[in-house]
Amino acid sequence: MNLATTATLRPTPAEGSSAQPLAGFQYSRARFEELADLALDHARQLGAADAAVEVSEGAGLSVSVRKGALENVERNRDKSLGVTVYLGRKRGNASTSDFSPAAIRQTVQAAYDIARFTADDPVAGLPEPEDVADSYPDLDLFHPWAISSAEAMRLAQACEAAAFATSRKITNSEGAGVSAQQSHFFSEHMRGGERRRPGIFHGGYASSRHSLSVAPIAGRGDAMQRDYWYSSQRAPQDLAAPEVIGRYAAER
Repeated sequence: MNLATTATLRPTPAEGSSAQPLAGFQYSRARFEELADLALDHARQLGAADAAVEVSEGAGLSVSVRKGALENVERNRDKSLGVTVYLGRKRGNASTSDFSPAAIRQTVQAAYDIARFTADDPVAGLPEPEDVADSYPDLDLFHPWAISSAEAMRLAQACEAAAFATSRKITNSEGAGVSAQQSHFFSEHMRGGERRRPGIFHGGYASSRHSLSVAPIAGRGDAMQRDYWYSSQRAPQDLAAPEVIGRYAAER
């Protein structure tokens, strides 16, 4: 069954350069690179020749309704910097959500100390240079959705209402929900105290994932049956219409 319908949902264009945050983010790619450089510089100062760091940020909105009434509105925003230090075949890892220089240095120090007292792992280490790509295709993964909580509530209500309208046998609902999520990351390696040359990884990308779902209930008492349906896409305009999702969930 093809659930695709006319697109009534409009995304916000992803604007900005590496020096400016993409739509919906607080940090830019350039800022992530600065934080990664700080972490690797400190790892090298401590005596580590090999290290890896990843900086990431995520943001989103989740809204749920049940029987037409708003049930939950949640906005999430998180960030993280994780560093792995290699001392020969010993490995230590630590992470922080504090992007201040002092916190990053403390995190690198923690990873270094863990590596010092960890047993050798014969498979620990960075990828071999011949296994590292030096070009990365654009996979068109980032399509931010600038939807308000009120708009998300209306979509969820329309989805649930369509389920109830499908049959009189639909007597209840576990609710309908809308989720708009996006994230981006930057990862950088240091090998032999060097980085940003062929054979040493350096890159990252942004991505998005949006969804609309509903879970209607048919029957009463011991004869109750529940099913659900959803649509999940990178781009909001590719989501199935709420009426289609609601109807198909009820039919299931």
